[in-house]
Amino acid sequence: MMKTAAVLGATGGMGHALTEALCRRNIRTIAFARSEENLLKFKKDWGTNAVIQSGDALNPDDVEKAVIEADAVFHAINIPYPEWDPALSIILTNTLQACRKHHKPFIYADNIYSYGLQSSPANEFSPKNPHTKKGKLRETLIEMIKGSGVSYIIAHFPDFYGPQTGNTLLHYTLSQVLEKNKGLFVGKTNILREFIFIKDGAEALAELSLNSDSYGEVWNIPGTGTITGQEIASIVSSHLKREITFRSIHKWLVRAIGVFDPMMKEYTELMYLNQTPVILDGSKYEARIGSLPKTPYETGIKMTLDHLLNEKNAVL
Repeated sequence: MMKTAAVLGATGGMGHALTEALCRRNIRTIAFARSEENLLKFKKDWGTNAVIQSGDALNPDDVEKAVIEADAVFHAINIPYPEWDPALSIILTNTLQACRKHHKPFIYADNIYSYGLQSSPANEFSPKNPHTKKGKLRETLIEMIKGSGVSYIIAHFPDFYGPQTGNTLLHYTLSQVLEKNKGLFVGKTNILREFIFIKDGAEALAELSLNSDSYGEVWNIPGTGTITGQEIASIVSSHLKREITFRSIHKWLVRAIGVFDPMMKEYTELMYLNQTPVILDGSKYEARIGSLPKTPYETGIKMTLDHLLNEKNAVL
């Protein structure tokens, strides 16, 4: 029975939502991140079940301090693309070593990069074909987990959107439309893509972690179907009550922006996801765990816009 959880990366998008979901289940949750200031700010959202603990995941002693008190350890840390190698491997090594030493189960929130190119909805048994530097690195991390001797859950998610998701594609677009009537959209606006409302993802992962039969397996947690950039623009237009258009950013422009922006430079190799998107099959989850939380895109996008507007007004 999980009475205490540790969430590493609690001030990031998934970490924040996951801490919230666990606290709502009356689970004492150690919220671990580097910034004590941000942890104190977010504790107002999480309530009294959250215990803040600042530390650096690159420091094994800091990680062990968070792990030792928990019944289960959630890895929701993400860092900017330019820092991925070798930092992600160091962080994962520190966490797995602490979990193995103290016999703690490990729950890992992962993206879809290790799937590589997929011609149909990918299930947990679809062959992994990572062909990018980032996809190969994520697959290496997965193999580290599987070979660690630690009880684990690995969960794959599509791109996140929602409150507190600052380093995501949709946040990049939606934050622009609040300032003007158009926003840059990475990829073609007429291609069906999959996104997941981050609170849905956190709820699904929290529920998965409470099922003892879930461990030792890989799981897909998809969003609410697919949507095009044009459809997103229509939802945004309706909510803001003004005409909003998206301008597609194609690979050549991403590469050009990357000359000045390290994040965009690193994203260039991932542009295949905007041409041949990876769509996740969540039937395994629904057959064994239950219905997946599925906030309609219209509701989730409006909630995201309202959150961004509130943040903007708070600064003024």
